[in-house]
Amino acid sequence: MPHISVKLWPGKTEEEKIELTDKFVRAMEEIMGVPERSISVAIEEVPKELWTEQVYNTDIMGKPENLYKKPGYTPSV
Repeated sequence: MPHISVKLWPGKTEEEKIELTDKFVRAMEEIMGVPERSISVAIEEVPKELWTEQVYNTDIMGKPENLYKKPGYTPSV
């Protein structure tokens, strides 16, 4: 506990993913008081053409009660 799940378009480097992971872990430690050994992070690449169906409709619009930061876009179909 906790597990952080990130979905993004393909194209980021492994170095960028590692840096993002490190920052999430540090923030969880500092803000939530969670020890590093208790934190897991997953990064899933979702192709642009599948984003609306697999992420926007299901995770964003489909679960508004879980959304702490709303996107400033609407996907193009």
